[in-house]
Amino acid sequence: MRPVRPSADFLIENASLIATCAGPAPRRGGAQSDIGALQNAVIAAYQGEIVYVGPAAAAAELVDLQPHARRIDATGCTVIPGFVDPHTHLVFAGDRRAELQRRLTGASYAQIAAEGGGILATVRATRAASQDELIAGAQPRLDEMLACGTTTCEVKSGYGLTTESELAQLRAIRALDARHAIDISATFLGAHEVPPEYRSRRADYVSLIVDEMIPRVAGERAADWCDVFCEVGVFTPDEATAILEAGIRAGLRPRIHADELAASGGSQVAARVGARSADHLVFADEAAADALAGAGVCAVLLPSASFYLKLGRFAPARLLIARGVPVALATDVNPGGGFSPSMPFVMALGCFAMGLTLEEALIAATLNAAWSLDRAHAVGSLEAGRLMDAVIVNGTLVELLRVGAPAIKMVIKRGTIVWPR
Repeated sequence: MRPVRPSADFLIENASLIATCAGPAPRRGGAQSDIGALQNAVIAAYQGEIVYVGPAAAAAELVDLQPHARRIDATGCTVIPGFVDPHTHLVFAGDRRAELQRRLTGASYAQIAAEGGGILATVRATRAASQDELIAGAQPRLDEMLACGTTTCEVKSGYGLTTESELAQLRAIRALDARHAIDISATFLGAHEVPPEYRSRRADYVSLIVDEMIPRVAGERAADWCDVFCEVGVFTPDEATAILEAGIRAGLRPRIHADELAASGGSQVAARVGARSADHLVFADEAAADALAGAGVCAVLLPSASFYLKLGRFAPARLLIARGVPVALATDVNPGGGFSPSMPFVMALGCFAMGLTLEEALIAATLNAAWSLDRAHAVGSLEAGRLMDAVIVNGTLVELLRVGAPAIKMVIKRGTIVWPR
């Protein structure tokens, strides 16, 4: 008996190359350069889910393409998975672009923060904003990310630092997830900074996070993840451990800002608590890399943060890959140091500032990034059973590295063209 062919209502055909990024996740070591490239292939989907990726010549026999199916002619183009951005802070109020101008005249991030700028400047503005205002402010940022090829992202709270303000940000994130084409994973980051009213009693703020914020967030199912900014002068390794372990007990999976401005011990905390990701890692060394590899932690690297903050150095991507740590990339969209919504820009920095190959950067921006959010079963690759989330690139993969050039021809989310509109 002849097997029933799956129906398809969406087809991408005639592409010069399809970079499927298919296969087990996450990619480590040499496997991080395997993009699963196919030529003379097509992608077929039904109701937003991929049903076939393979040779064009066999598609007619293996897929029942419906008469009304949408057919996309990708002649001369490359097809890749929709980008997954696993670290952003895009829900906030206020404007700190003036800080960028100050940094260009020599002021450091630490100096600006000590003068009342930095994270706490955004905290003041965000506390004063309504939930509707937070949603309205974030919407155009998501639109920018979508135009750059991002179809799934993570968004953190962390600009309220009170229970109600943190919850307002998380509710705004959930509302954006429901109404925007981009799928969003929410992260609670009440431990982003110690607010001014708690500076002389840090232990009380940690207790507030552990005893009040985390239970409220978990009770509302307002977040998937719990994060801590483990950094010199912010939260110590012991404080970070206590907060992340409280999150784990409440059902919030751990991730951590680690070793961004100095060797903070954050990598060791990530390994100790079994975090899914350790992010930034600008000052990670061999011992940190080995700890992350041994615990199966994903390194989420944010080269645009190093670029815009003028840190003078970038995370050691080659060391991390050599030691067997899966590497992902993210934009760090935020009001003070994450000014670009573009994953292709991040890929370019990953290649030219951190030594990644183009193929490694693509896996870092798709499959590994999806795994870092526990979504590789649904997104990050082009294979049967995954969502039909794809980006059609004008020309070859190299076009993605031409910063400012119109490299992206089309963005597809769940089998629907979402950009250009």
